[in-house]
Amino acid sequence: MDSELQDFADKAIKYSEKLGVQYCDVRAEQQERKSALLENNQIEYVRTNDDKGIGVRIVKDGVWSFFSITNPKSFEQIKESIENSIKNITNSTKNKKNKIDLYPIVSRKAKIDFPVIKKPELEEIINIGLECNKIILDTPKIIKSIVNPWYTINSKYFANTEGSEIQQNFTDVVIDMIATAHESGITQSINITEGGRGGLEQIINKNKIQHSAKEIALKASQLTSAKPIKEEKATVVMNPDFVSLLTHEILGHPSEADRVLGKEMAWAGGAWWKNKLGSKIASENLNVFDDPTIKESLGWYHYDDEGVETKKTTLIEKGILKNHMQNRETSQIFNSIPTGNMRATNYRFMPLIRMACTCIGNGDWDVNEMIKGVKHGYLISNMKIPSIDMKRYNWSISCQYAQKIENGEITDMLRDVIVMGTAPEFFESIDACGDDFTIRPITNCGKGDPMQSMIMGNGGPTIRGTATVKSVN
Repeated sequence: MDSELQDFADKAIKYSEKLGVQYCDVRAEQQERKSALLENNQIEYVRTNDDKGIGVRIVKDGVWSFFSITNPKSFEQIKESIENSIKNITNSTKNKKNKIDLYPIVSRKAKIDFPVIKKPELEEIINIGLECNKIILDTPKIIKSIVNPWYTINSKYFANTEGSEIQQNFTDVVIDMIATAHESGITQSINITEGGRGGLEQIINKNKIQHSAKEIALKASQLTSAKPIKEEKATVVMNPDFVSLLTHEILGHPSEADRVLGKEMAWAGGAWWKNKLGSKIASENLNVFDDPTIKESLGWYHYDDEGVETKKTTLIEKGILKNHMQNRETSQIFNSIPTGNMRATNYRFMPLIRMACTCIGNGDWDVNEMIKGVKHGYLISNMKIPSIDMKRYNWSISCQYAQKIENGEITDMLRDVIVMGTAPEFFESIDACGDDFTIRPITNCGKGDPMQSMIMGNGGPTIRGTATVKSVN
């Protein structure tokens, strides 16, 4: 962390206190990002970006105010912005009916360096990307290979008027890949994202990324001769990659307390289980949690952007809705405790309630046995595109590929398949969860106005239930 930037943050806290604020917190952040785009064995671009700045939240007279400054040159800039924020608050309090009430938390002083076993370097991730590019292109029927490796080195410092001073230093390494195949007028693409919080080990251990490159190229090639299917309601067995998006969209987002309260209805929707805490909303086989403490996940952190220490939060237990993800403000409304889920994309934005690593809990089913128990159904594999209504009730999610299950055996490959259902009906239908729990990286979750893109983890095991399936082409 830049020592001057951290000093600015500490001074901002003291100056805000001097001006009589109810509460103030400051996030000083800096990030170095390096990336490349590789297409068909050619380097399309290489980019390096450095960013640093501070974001300041203030509560005075029961009203929030926020500002951010990129690369502040002097503390005078920050002082002026603090003074202007307080003036704006004064102009806003006349019609303010509800005052801010923050759940009390213990102040913390900590410095955390997340482990990096193999430090990433730009040249090395480009070479890894070129190797994957070649693996994909060497597969029959492949006409295009796109590989986007990138990494960020991050330092975040949080301080507030309650005495917390927390620094977290971490590195993220990610690689996105797309394989496109074409034959006889049919074009099909398969994509995958690999990576996590840590160093190059997140993509190179056990030849993980090379295996993924080979797998997506093979599946894209096979899909050119796959068949579409007619619409029907059937048993579906969903693999962990597909389950991660299902969890994200229909279980994760409606678990965010601000959505439950309707504070995002104008631009991002609400929650289908509003006012259902303590009620049965799914099969007893369904357990859901959010856990920022899962190591190496992109949603791994020790303290959120309110200085709340993280822990695992049970959201659904045996089909009963137990809790939502809470911040210091919503937890007072729900008579709960903060869950450590307040996060912002960076210092430029106010933090929002966001998933960290939201997952369906694993079961004890062997996946092969789960499939053997299906007389007629479909194996649904890998996430693609979601379409969800405002309350996350009616949903449809396309998969990258599917396969028929006939008399317990996996048979034909199927293309352009979309899976549809309503949330309560589908989750009530779950009769089996596998023992193959997996976390997948999510790098582009959008929420808020202005829109904030966030990285996180989502996951779960293979699950079995009932839904409607059809091909969209």
